[in-house]
Amino acid sequence: MKLFITRDQSKGMMGGVKFELSARVKLTNEEADLIKKYKADKEVLMKKELKIPFTGRAFNLDITIGSLTSGQSFKVNDIGEILETEGTIKESCQNFKRYIAAMKSFGGEEVIEY
Repeated sequence: MKLFITRDQSKGMMGGVKFELSARVKLTNEEADLIKKYKADKEVLMKKELKIPFTGRAFNLDITIGSLTSGQSFKVNDIGEILETEGTIKESCQNFKRYIAAMKSFGGEEVIEY
């Protein structure tokens, strides 16, 4: 699995700058086959609450296996939010890695030595 992150910026409606972050995961053939086999594309890896500026409202964003494999984009207001969102994506990929490891382990035995 490889994570590709792209940062960009655009002009906001009031003349400011909006920051854009795109994330996409590229799977190996074996990983893609496991996702298909277990129909895991809708599995939620991470939930994040995003606050809407100036409104006091927020909405929940679910990062799923499917959204990462197809690519997901985020628009944020400042660099701090970019870094926070990147951290969330990277943490989601760590969870994704654990899902893949669990999928690979079915039909086998794990031995843990203490």
